[in-house]
Amino acid sequence: MKQDTVDNATSTPDIDQPWAELGLKEDEYDRIREILGRRPTDAELAMYSVMWSEHCSYKSSKVHLRYFGETTTDEMKSKMLAGIGENAGVVDIGDGWAVTFKVESHNHPSYVEPYQGAATGVGGIVRDIMAMGARPVAVMDQLRFGAADAADTQRVLPGVVSGVGGYGNCLGLPNIGGETVFDKSYAGNPLVNALCVGVLPVEDLHLAFATGENNRVVLFGSRTGLDGIGGVSVLASETFEDGAERKLPAVQVGDPFAEKVLIECCLDLYKAGVVVGIQDLGGAGLSCAVSELAASGEGGMEVDLDQVHLRADNMTAAEILSSESQERMCAVVAPEDMDEFMAICQKWDVIASDIGVVTENPNLVIKHQGEIVVDAPPKTIADEGPTYNRPYARPAWQDELQAEPTLARPEGASELRQTVLDLAASPALCSRGFITEQYDRYVRGNTIAAKHADAGVLRVNEDTGRGVAIATDASGRYTKLDPRTGARLALAEAHRNVSVTGALPYAVSNCLNFGSPENPDAMWQFAEAVRGLADGAAELGVPVTGGNVSFYNQTGDEPILPTPVIAVLGIIEDVEKTIGNRLGTADDEVLYLLGDTTDELGGSIWQQVAHDTLAGMPPAIELSDEEKLTEFFHGTIVAEGEHFLSAARDLSEGGLSQALVEACIQSGVGAQIDLAAVHDDAFVALFSESASRALVAVPAAEAEKLEARAAQVGVTAARIGTVTADKVLRTDSFEIGVDELETAWRGTLPGLFGHAVGANSVVE
Repeated sequence: MKQDTVDNATSTPDIDQPWAELGLKEDEYDRIREILGRRPTDAELAMYSVMWSEHCSYKSSKVHLRYFGETTTDEMKSKMLAGIGENAGVVDIGDGWAVTFKVESHNHPSYVEPYQGAATGVGGIVRDIMAMGARPVAVMDQLRFGAADAADTQRVLPGVVSGVGGYGNCLGLPNIGGETVFDKSYAGNPLVNALCVGVLPVEDLHLAFATGENNRVVLFGSRTGLDGIGGVSVLASETFEDGAERKLPAVQVGDPFAEKVLIECCLDLYKAGVVVGIQDLGGAGLSCAVSELAASGEGGMEVDLDQVHLRADNMTAAEILSSESQERMCAVVAPEDMDEFMAICQKWDVIASDIGVVTENPNLVIKHQGEIVVDAPPKTIADEGPTYNRPYARPAWQDELQAEPTLARPEGASELRQTVLDLAASPALCSRGFITEQYDRYVRGNTIAAKHADAGVLRVNEDTGRGVAIATDASGRYTKLDPRTGARLALAEAHRNVSVTGALPYAVSNCLNFGSPENPDAMWQFAEAVRGLADGAAELGVPVTGGNVSFYNQTGDEPILPTPVIAVLGIIEDVEKTIGNRLGTADDEVLYLLGDTTDELGGSIWQQVAHDTLAGMPPAIELSDEEKLTEFFHGTIVAEGEHFLSAARDLSEGGLSQALVEACIQSGVGAQIDLAAVHDDAFVALFSESASRALVAVPAAEAEKLEARAAQVGVTAARIGTVTADKVLRTDSFEIGVDELETAWRGTLPGLFGHAVGANSVVE
C-alpha cells in the first residue's frame, strides 16, 4: 500500500480511519480533523492517538492536578529549580548541589510480561532523571500484588522482582528502599511504581525544549524497533499495514548495559556544554520526544524519519513514531557543536543520528521516504489534548464501609501473644528480605542507610557529608476508607520516615494509582486524594515537585484499592549524624514512645490479618504533630549537633507490636515493655495504628535530656521499657523469644516463592 502522505490525506478526505481502535473518541477524531483542516495521515493519527491517551495527556486528571499549583505558596516554589510539567522535579539542597527525583508507574506492562515490564519501568524513570542533566544515583520500588498465595501472584512477583533487581543492579544503582504489599484487589493488576533519584551541580540543570532556528535534532542511543508499540497500536489495522501480520511485543525490551553507556554518554555531553535541550524517549516514543521538544520551544521542527537508526525492516512512519524501544534520547544541538556531540557519542559507542532541524515554521513537519507524512502544530499534539471534567460523586457504599465494625479482639495473654506472632508472619508484615536481598543496596559507596531503614539515606557531597533521605509510602486500605485522609496519612508516614533519620523533609513526588476515570466512584477517590495530598503538602510547607497518574487499574469492573504513592525527600546536613534504627547496648537503653496512642484500628493490618476485613475510619492525622516530630529529630538534635539517640523508627502498619518485633530481630536483643504506659488496653497499645508516633531508644543516662527535648517541642514521650540482652520480648502479660519471632517473620515469603526465584534469592 502506498504511504499515506499529507497530500494524499488532503485529496482523500472521506476514507475510513481506525480512530476508535487507537483509543480515540469520535469527538476527539473530529477535533483532530478541525485542527488540521483535513483528515489526519496514518502517522498523524498515530501521534495524536498516543499523545492524547490518558497516559500522556492526563486528560481526565489535569483539571484536578491544577490544585497543586493553586496550593503551592511562593515559599514552596522557591525550593524548586524545576517542578510540575518537567521530566522530574529538581530542588536545591545546598553546597551547590541539586537533587532530582520522581516516581512513575509501569503497571499494565508488568502484568503482561513481568520481567521486562518491571525492568523497563526502572529504565524509563532513570532516563527521566538523566534528561534533567543529572547522574542517577539510586532507585526505589513500590510493588503491589494480589493475595500472596494466589496463582497469578506466583507468576507475576518473581518476574517483577527479578526485573527491578536485574535492571537496577546492571546499571550499578543501589536500591535504597520501597514497599511490597499484598491485597486481593491487585490480582490481575499489580502496581509497579519505580523511583529514581539523581544529583547534579545546580548550574548543570537541563530542560526539555527545542529553541534556536537551525539547531539540529539528534536521536541517540539504541536502534528503534517494533517493540513497545503495543495496545494503541497502529499495527492492528490494515490501514497501517495493508493486512500484513505484525507480531510485535506490546511490552518494551530493556538492555541495562546500553542504558549504562547512555548515562555516561549524556553526562559527558552535559559536561562539554553541547546540549541545548534534551528529552528521553519513553511512553509514545519519538512522537512524544519531538512534539514536546517542539511545543516547548520558540519555533517548529522538521524531522526526517529516513535518518532514524532502525533495527527492523520496512517500518512505517507510524511505527517509527510510536515505537517505545528503550535506551533512547533526543537532543537539540547547535550546528557548531555537532562535531563534538557526535564525537562524544562515538567515544561511548552510542549510535547518534541527525534526524532534523529547528525551524522558523511553527509546525512540526515529519518526512518519510521523501514525502511529508506529518504537518501539524506541535502544541496541539503535546499540550492541547482533550480535557475532561469526568463526573464524580461520593459512592453510595462509602457510609456503610466507614461504619465501625464489630470484630472480636484477642483476650488474655495467650491470644495477645499469638496475635503478635500471626501479624509478624503474615504476608502483610513479614520480612521482605527474600525480595530485597536480590537488590544491590550499597553499590557506588554512598548509601548510608537502606537495609531495614525507614528511609534510604544517600551521601551527595563527599567533602561536606551533605546528603538526602528518601521514603515512599502508601496505604490503599486507608485511602479506600477515606481518600482524603488516606493520602494525608501516606504523606505523613513518608514525611515521618524521613524525619526519624534526622533529615529535614523538603519536597514531595507522587504516583497516583486508581481505577477507571470513567467510574464516578474511582474519580471521586482520585479527586479527594489529590486534595488531601495538596492541602497536606501546603500545611507542611513541602512542595509537590511532580508525579504520575495511572488510571484504569482494575480487573473487569473491580478497581484496585486507590493507591496514592507518596515520596518525600529530605535534606541532612551531615550524613554522619544520621539516626539509625538498631537498638544498641542491651540493659543500658531505655525505650520511649513519642506521640499519642488511641483506639484506632480502622483499615489496620490487624483487621486485615485477623478478620480479612476492611471497614471503619482510618486513623486521624494532624500534620502539625508530624512537624513536631521533625523538630524533635532534625531541629533540636541534628541541627544543634547533639545526637544522643541510639535508635529511632516510625510506627505504622502493625503498630507498636510490629515495631518492637522488627527492632528486636534486627538488633539481636530483647525488650521489657510496659504496655500500660502506652494505653490502658493492652490490645490497643500493641496494635493501634495511630499516626505521628515513633519508637526511640536512648542510653539511660540521656533519658532526662530526651524528656526535656520532647516537652520543649510539644511531643508526648512515654517511657515504655528497656532493652534486654536475653533476646526475649516481654510485656506486662506475656513473653515471646526473639528466635521464635524471627522464624515466624522470615519464613513466609521463602515458603511462598522459593520455588520460583530459587538460587537468585538470599534470605537475610
